[in-house]
Amino acid sequence: MKSLQYLNKYFLKYKWRFLLGIIFTIVSNYFGVQMPIYFKNAIDQLQVNATDTQPNDILWLAFQLGGFYMLLSLAKGFFLFLMRQMIIVMSRFIEFDLKNEIYTHYQTLDQGFFKRNSTGDLMNRISEDVGLVRMYLGPGIMYIINLIIAFTLIVTQMIRISPSLSFFVLIPLPIMSILIYRVSSRMNAMSTLVQKEQSLLSTLAQETFSGIRIIKAYNREKETEEKLGESAENYKKQSMRLVLVNAFFIPTIMFLIGISILIAVYYGGILSFTGPTKERISIGSIVAFIMFVNSLTWPFASLGWVSSIIQRASASQKRINEFLETKSNIQNTVTAEFEFKGSVSFKQVSFQYPITDITAVSNVSFQVNKGETLAIVGHTGSGKSTISALLMRQYDPQYGEILIDEKPLSSINLHALRNQTGIVPQDVFLFSDTIRENLQFGVNDRESSEEELIAACEMTHVYHNIQGFPNGFDTILGERGVNLSGGQKQRISIARALLKKPKLLILDDCLSAVDTETEEIILRNLEKGKEDRTTIIISHRISTIRNATKIIVLNHGEVIESGTHETLISQKGTYFDMYEQQLKQEKN
Repeated sequence: MKSLQYLNKYFLKYKWRFLLGIIFTIVSNYFGVQMPIYFKNAIDQLQVNATDTQPNDILWLAFQLGGFYMLLSLAKGFFLFLMRQMIIVMSRFIEFDLKNEIYTHYQTLDQGFFKRNSTGDLMNRISEDVGLVRMYLGPGIMYIINLIIAFTLIVTQMIRISPSLSFFVLIPLPIMSILIYRVSSRMNAMSTLVQKEQSLLSTLAQETFSGIRIIKAYNREKETEEKLGESAENYKKQSMRLVLVNAFFIPTIMFLIGISILIAVYYGGILSFTGPTKERISIGSIVAFIMFVNSLTWPFASLGWVSSIIQRASASQKRINEFLETKSNIQNTVTAEFEFKGSVSFKQVSFQYPITDITAVSNVSFQVNKGETLAIVGHTGSGKSTISALLMRQYDPQYGEILIDEKPLSSINLHALRNQTGIVPQDVFLFSDTIRENLQFGVNDRESSEEELIAACEMTHVYHNIQGFPNGFDTILGERGVNLSGGQKQRISIARALLKKPKLLILDDCLSAVDTETEEIILRNLEKGKEDRTTIIISHRISTIRNATKIIVLNHGEVIESGTHETLISQKGTYFDMYEQQLKQEKN
């Protein structure tokens, strides 16, 4: 239950709805308690006047009882409706707020967090776990309040009628409480296992849908189905174990309630006919007791279900709290405005990935200024993309310093820097939206004109492809741009970055799927306006970076060569070997 204390702030936020819900619960139960009292008085009156009562009088009394019972039922039902409107609607509002809070928190976390956690688990916590928490906030809280109020009002009336009969009738209730307490701890552990299995199942399903083309290409549908089926079977087994334990609650509670009714009839009959004068009760009182016990049946029968809800919500909220309590390793503590002038410097920067302990960058130093183009080249795994991640402060280096306009990167407003940066990552990502919306994704606070869209797409030599689509810029792309070729996705991503008119442009191996002729056109177009920005090109192809102002060559995270294309060729080192090898591949 400690994990659920996190939700108290939401109860304070919606305190008036919560308080009104409690008031309506009290009023609804008040009318419910009046029903047995009215029946008791009517039966007692009928018993007193039994000798003088005519059949017509009994019929008239029956109509009165039925009519008054209907009025009380309508009044109880009306306030029950208001109670649900207050508490259940409050739970929906809290569900909305909690999902937004989790989603917002996800966006503040660093890239390392998303590498450590699977997408399926992230989705499960914001959907299934929040849904289970809402069941506690709505039906769970509502039935707990209803039980407390109903028990208080009913037991008070029972004691007024007969304290001794009340004592014996209520004996099974402590047994019920002990049973619920003992089983709840078991259900809590089982609920946690169920949630873990559900997260694993969600992860496998998400990976299957995302990688369906690879699965089909390698003809692995059967193996994938078996793996998913095994996970689903484990989830079913854990769920059925939880259901089995939960299934014992209601029959047990109904049995104990039945015992209470038997006690009410047996001991009430004894008090009615042979009991001491002070404790003697009427037949109407026995009827009232039976009705009171029946009124307690559902509130106590719901204890098992509510207990299950609370235990599952507690397990879910614990999982949610784990993420909400996770702090980003990257903190943007500066809110002052920042205007990028164009200077980027790495001074003996070293970085090791925390998960794999692999040293990706070691003692790297370079500087690039406004109007210049820095090219970073190297074989796969040499640390090229890591430099891009460090520059965008997705990670902080363990050693060395990154300077932006001679200021430490950690001392400037990161959001302001990113707003002035256009980046095309190695792993191109397009949203399931129109081409227009994908292009405008990086543009803040305004919509780009048609002319701007066309100009950006012409620079990346993709406009003629877009014109070939039936709806042009309004063509809907499939998931991750599945209906585009690799080269088209890369060129649209570059156009998206250029449309932003960035002061810092980072191209991370984003021309790998483009033919050499198209590459030449794009690079030639990128030369236009380069004096107004700082450009960093990361590539493993020499043809992409040969016109750069400065080139650095990486090998196992270290800078082994640097200079212009001509200088590096004349040195006949690693760069020269890469150049010669790629020339041979192009000729072949």
